[in-house]
Amino acid sequence: MTVEEEKTPTNDEGSAVSRERLYHEVWAEPMISVAAKYKVSGSFLARVCTQLNVPRPPRGYWAKLAAGKKPPKRLPLPVAEPGDELEWARYGQARRVPYPLPKPPQKSKRCKRSDLPELHPLLQGARQHLDDGRETDSGFLKPSKRLLADIVVSKPMRQHALDVANEFFLLFEERGHRVIFAPQGQNLCRHDVEEREKGGRDRHYSDLWSPARATVAFVGTVAIGLTIFEMSEEVEVQYLDGEYVRVTELTPQQIKKAARSYTWTSKRDLPSGRLCVQAYSPYPRAKWKRQWRESKQGEYPGKLSAIVKELEREAATIARLVEEGERQAEIERQRWQAQKLEWDREEAERRRIKAEKESREELSRIISAWAEAKKIDEFFADAERRAAELSDEERELLLQRLKLAHDMVGNTDALEWFMSWVAPDER
Repeated sequence: MTVEEEKTPTNDEGSAVSRERLYHEVWAEPMISVAAKYKVSGSFLARVCTQLNVPRPPRGYWAKLAAGKKPPKRLPLPVAEPGDELEWARYGQARRVPYPLPKPPQKSKRCKRSDLPELHPLLQGARQHLDDGRETDSGFLKPSKRLLADIVVSKPMRQHALDVANEFFLLFEERGHRVIFAPQGQNLCRHDVEEREKGGRDRHYSDLWSPARATVAFVGTVAIGLTIFEMSEEVEVQYLDGEYVRVTELTPQQIKKAARSYTWTSKRDLPSGRLCVQAYSPYPRAKWKRQWRESKQGEYPGKLSAIVKELEREAATIARLVEEGERQAEIERQRWQAQKLEWDREEAERRRIKAEKESREELSRIISAWAEAKKIDEFFADAERRAAELSDEERELLLQRLKLAHDMVGNTDALEWFMSWVAPDER
C-alpha cells in the first residue's frame, strides 16, 4: 500500500502536515508514538517521511537515549528541491516546491553516437509489449502496458515505428537533450492524437492506446512532448468473415466468396502505413503543437535530423508561452482572491442581516410571551386571594385545582425566557 492509498482521519490541526513539523516530531519522540497521534501505523509514517525526504532517528536511537547514552547526532532536514512535496497531504494534493520557469540551453553538451546505446532505454522491451497487444476495431495495436514510449501504430508498422523512434530519440541524446518519460510531479500533460489524416467530426470515444505518462525531450529545461503515430486514411472496404478488407486488396478468391455470401461495402478509416511525428507543449498553459507527416512510406528516419534542429529553435517559443501562461495564471489567481474576498464580505453581511432579523423576531416572541405570562400570573394571584374568603374545605379544593392548572401552564418566568434570548452577535 502506498502513502497515497492509506486514508487517515484529520487531526485537530488540519489535514496537511508540513515536513518541518514532521521532522521535529519524529526526533522528539519514538515513531510509534507520533504515528499513534495521527492514527496510522509506524511503517506508514516512515514511508511518509521517506516521501517528504524527512530523516528519521536510526535504529536503537531511543534505547540509547533511555539508557543515558549519547545518541547519534540528529540529521539535518534537507532543503526541498523543485518538485519535492512540502507537506503530508492527508487529503487532496500536496503543495510542492515550484519548478523554475523552463529555459532553453545556452549551449548543449553534445556526445558521440558511439557513446550512446544502440537502442534507446525508453524502447527496451517495447517490441514485445506491442506484439502482445491486441488490435482494436480501427486496426491499431493496444498493448496492456501503459508506461511505454508514445508510439501508436498498427501491427505491420510496429518495427518500422520503433526504428524511427529509436533514431529520433538518439538524435536528441546526441545533441545533449534527454528523452524520458514525463517526471512525476511536474504536471506535464500528453496532447491527444488525431490519427485521421483528414480529420473528421469530434468523437465521444477513441479506442487508440495512450501512455500513462508523456514521452518528453528536455531541451535545456524546456520539455517538448513527442508522439509517433501512424495516420489512418478513409478507404472503401468489404466486410468478409467478420473483418473489413480494403477493396483494393481483395484477392480473386475473396471476390468470389463475396459474390456468394451476404456482405457489403462501406468506407472506414484504416491505418495508412505512413507515420506522423507530433511535437507539442506538455505545459497546460502553453498551447503549442507541430506535426511532420510522411507523404509516402519510408520518408522517415531521413527527415528526423531537421525536425530535431527545428525543435531546438522552438524551445525558446515554448518557454515564452509558459512564462506568459504563468503570468496569466497569477492574474487569474489574484482576480479569484479578490472575488473570494468580495463573496466573503457579501456572505458576512448576509449572515449579519439574517442574525438581526432572527434576534428581533425571537425578542418579539419573548415580549409577547411575557405579556401573556403576566396575565396568567395575575389570574392565579387573584384566584388565590379569593380562595382566602372560602371555607377550609372549598379553599383546599380550589388550591388543589390551581396547582393542577399551574402545572399544566408550565413555567411563566419571563426573565428566564429572556435570558435564553440570543443576540445578533451571539449567533
